[in-house]
Parts: sequence; structure tokens; C-alpha cells
Amino acid sequence: MNCPRCTVPLLPDARFCGSCGFTIVAAEPQVRTQGATASPPPTQQYQAPGGAFHFDTDGRGQGRGYTWAIEHQGAFALAVVNLQPEQGIHAEAGAMVSMSSNVDLFSEMKGGVFGALKRAVGGESAFVSTFTAKGGPGEVTFAPGAPGDVAGIEMQNQTFMVQSSSYLAGDMSLTVDTKFGGAKSFFGGEGLFVLQISGTGLLLVSSFGAIHRKTLRPGESYVVDTGHLVAWEGHMQYNLRKAAKSGFFRSFLSGEGMVAEFVGPGEILIQTRNLAAFAGLLKPFFPSQGGGGGGFNFGN
Repeated sequence: MNCPRCTVPLLPDARFCGSCGFTIVAAEPQVRTQGATASPPPTQQYQAPGGAFHFDTDGRGQGRGYTWAIEHQGAFALAVVNLQPEQGIHAEAGAMVSMSSNVDLFSEMKGGVFGALKRAVGGESAFVSTFTAKGGPGEVTFAPGAPGDVAGIEMQNQTFMVQSSSYLAGDMSLTVDTKFGGAKSFFGGEGLFVLQISGTGLLLVSSFGAIHRKTLRPGESYVVDTGHLVAWEGHMQYNLRKAAKSGFFRSFLSGEGMVAEFVGPGEILIQTRNLAAFAGLLKPFFPSQGGGGGGFNFGN
């Protein structure tokens, strides 16, 4: 018997998969009467069309050589990763909060000089950090720089596009590449590049605020403010346009600016708050540079 999610072989009486954490639903015994045909076994899992982001409802799971959990879910979430000896995990530079003393940190320019340049232009750090437990088990914790939620996504040979500031950490088997999307990926404040993440394993993403999931039916279109995007399925088509179709001036007056219009089928992860908008709200409370009367003056 194999796991219906990750196809890893299971023990005959297994109730859950030790690789991906999927709960195995036991089939009810079938009562066969004479002359009657046996009914097919019940479906163990139903996946809605476009529902590609596999979240663990309890905020914890396990992968190849590690277990993970999301603590303090909400505005101040913390991802805790427990590594087995000699096992490691990749993370965005600066995402680490704490770690065991036996965990070795190694930073490198992923993809060479050109890869590091692409990452820097895309709004990421030019370096990628790898955390490896040496001589025994170890713990590493990660958190984003801004208040918000953290979600653990169990990728199953999939490809997602992720806003660069939302990538937190991931399984070492995942391929993370910075892709140039041309003019259509020019998200206000996010730059001309987005991350393309593909493979099988744990992906940790963060958001400013909570994460809202939106699933689109085939042919359905949906508009998202570019400052609220976290991730979407790699196959989805989208176009960048003004928020107001009547003209740029009216779009500007609405306070929205540019939006991304997606076409289903597919699923989108949306963050409930906009970091750029929040920074704009705080701006009047900061003293102006070079302005008379603002800030502290200690004299000579």
C-alpha cells in the first residue's frame, strides 16, 4: 500500500504517512450478498479543482530528515524546524531567529555571480543560507521581518510563483529560481522578478497579515492588488492593468493603482495587509529630513 499523496510505501495497518503526514482513511468493510457486485472502495481524498496549496490544518508535519511546526499562529508566527543529524534546510538570508549550538550555518551565492545578481535585483538577498545539524539533532526557528502569518506548504512535484518577500525557507530538494516576467510582472514595489519554486517538499511562506486562499474555476477571472499577492500556481495566466478600466487618472484617485488579473483554473494566496500601504500610513509620524523644528536638537 502506498500513500495516496506522496506515493511512499506504507505499513499494512498505517494510519498516517510518516513522510508527508497524510491521514489514511480506512475503508469500511463491504458486505457482499449473493448475486451482488462489490461497490468500489471510497475515495480517500478529494481535491477541489485548483486547490493546489496543501496546508496542514494543525500547522505541523515532517519531511526528509526533519519535522516542523508553526507556533504562535497569527500576527507573530514562528516556524520551528527540528533537524535529524546531518540533515539541513535552506532559508532566506536573515530569516533565522534562533538555532541549536550544534547547527552549522553556511551561506553561499546560489547560482554563482549571475544567480546572485538576479536574486538581488528581484528584491532578495544575494546569499542563500543552509542550516545543517552536526553530530546530533538540532533546532532552527524562522520568522519574517514584518508582522504576519507563516504557512507550511507541502509541495508535491508542483511549481509555484512566489513574491520574493514572501519566501521564508524550504526543503533542500526544492528548486528556487528568480524569473524575469517582463513588463507584466512589474508589481508595484515588488520589482520585475518573481520566484519560481518547483519540486517536492516543505515550502515556508510568510505574509503581512493573514493568508487568504482564492480558488478560481476554469475561465474565471479575478483581480488582486499587486501589493497583496503572496503566491499562485505556476501555470496560471495573468495580466497587469490599471485598477479602474476607465483610465489611469481615476485608478490613481481610487488609491489602488495597478492590479493583477488572473484567469482560472488555479489557486492564489493573498495577504490581507499591504506593507507599502502600511508604510504610507506611518510616514506622517516620522520627522522630515532637513526640516526645521522636526526631531531632536541637542545643540553644540
